[in-house]
Amino acid sequence: MSIDEFRQSLTDAQPPANLSPLLQALWHEAKGDWARAHDILQHDGSANSAWIHAYLHRVEGDAGNAAYWYRRAGKPVAQQSLADEWNAIVAAMLAA
Repeated sequence: MSIDEFRQSLTDAQPPANLSPLLQALWHEAKGDWARAHDILQHDGSANSAWIHAYLHRVEGDAGNAAYWYRRAGKPVAQQSLADEWNAIVAAMLAA
């Protein structure tokens, strides 16, 4: 799936069936369901999950919690816009 196809799927009521849980979390967040996205991440201890978790807490406005998750992900605290970070994460997860 390309990033454009992923973005296009946001017009659907449900995420595509073949998405990984991490991409599902990003899909739900983009649709405005932060809680569902966060819940999905609770079951994955990977560095990529921690990166998305950090992004979610940044969206929430909880910089301290976001910083914790960036450390767990081995990533620097993001300085770019939320939209740019979302795009970067989606691209990375699609390439994984």
